[in-house]
Amino acid sequence: MNVAKIHDRMHIKTFWEKKINTECQYAETEVQRKNKSSLDKLRGEWLVRLENRTKHLKKLNDSYIKKVKVEKSADQT
Repeated sequence: MNVAKIHDRMHIKTFWEKKINTECQYAETEVQRKNKSSLDKLRGEWLVRLENRTKHLKKLNDSYIKKVKVEKSADQT
């Protein structure tokens, strides 16, 4: 009876060790896959493009506002 319990214990232990190793390998390959992915690079590029676009639109808006103010002051005089 005692030998059977030891055998069962060893079987359960090896089962869970295999499960843990499999999950660790999966997590490691997933990290490697994400590191190889170009999504981060693309996100960075798009952020730069959006920032440049925002700056450009802000400059256009500021110049338009200045132009309108100059025209209003010219009309008032």
